[in-house]
Amino acid sequence: MRTGLSRFRNFRAHLLTAIALAASAWTPAAHASWCGDGLWLDAMVASHHFHPDKDFEQFNPGIGVECWVAPQWAVTGGYFRNSLSKPSFYGGGVWGPDFLHWNYIRLAVMAGLISGYDYGSYGIGHNHTVGPVAAPLIMLEYKHVGANIILIPPIPSSDLPFTLGFMLRVKF
Repeated sequence: MRTGLSRFRNFRAHLLTAIALAASAWTPAAHASWCGDGLWLDAMVASHHFHPDKDFEQFNPGIGVECWVAPQWAVTGGYFRNSLSKPSFYGGGVWGPDFLHWNYIRLAVMAGLISGYDYGSYGIGHNHTVGPVAAPLIMLEYKHVGANIILIPPIPSSDLPFTLGFMLRVKF
């Protein structure tokens, strides 16, 4: 069982990481040189779980950024309250190839790390709560607004089924 102090230290480390990520993404110099192909602010909104017998939290507020460093590549990171009512932080890369981009719709894949779930033997960090994720995305965008729909694979050790995540996006 975790003590209050260890929970505070864990939360503080995650919060400082998110603040550093957000601060580096918002500096004008970083935007000009790093995010030349677009900087998007993402708002995690909701999820839908494919499991008829269990109740999960469907409202998952959170915030993140997508920094498009090239027309087909982005780095992304952020925070949200996950379906198990725990804080989750994520970071990784997005690949959205041109041959899967039609007008306002782009198919992409995101791969990286996410925290807040029990990954069992696949996990890293304290209590194995950080693990790998690779998920397909449907990205919708029109001028400076858009939405992401992400298909998150199951995490068996957390008894989490396939999940659809829904994000709203604003381009800066």
